[in-house]
Amino acid sequence: MTVGGLTTCLWFDGQAEEAAVFYTSVFADSRMGRVGRCTEAGPGPVGSVMTVEFEVEGQKFVALNGGPEFTFNEAVSFRIFCADQAELDYYWDRLCAGGQEVACGWLKDRFGVAWQVIPDGLIEMLGDADPERAKRTTEAMLSMTKLDFAALRAAYEGR
Repeated sequence: MTVGGLTTCLWFDGQAEEAAVFYTSVFADSRMGRVGRCTEAGPGPVGSVMTVEFEVEGQKFVALNGGPEFTFNEAVSFRIFCADQAELDYYWDRLCAGGQEVACGWLKDRFGVAWQVIPDGLIEMLGDADPERAKRTTEAMLSMTKLDFAALRAAYEGR
């Protein structure tokens, strides 16, 4: 992996390698990178994993075993735009396994990372110039946990 560009650092408490392996197993266009290990200088036991580089869908990440001081919350989330219900179900089921369903297409995975698993076109429907279409879509979305493509489209179209 190259050093240039932006890299998102995710802070874990001893689960960096497990998380990197998990994320690269969920996304087809992904790969593992370098694993940095602690030396005699620390901060952990010699040879233990300190960092793991990985890439998902062209986005570079480093998973850091930083300790228990910080945890994830919904202030930062990752959006996955899905082409159809099957793709949405795929990501929802895998990312939510061992995690928590939240609301309106949001979930937290087993590491506490927040994700928005949403249909392509939803943002446009929610912001439609016709306020009634936007309102119906918003109301439908607010009633859901995992989003339902057909139900959102039906609300948008007034069916």
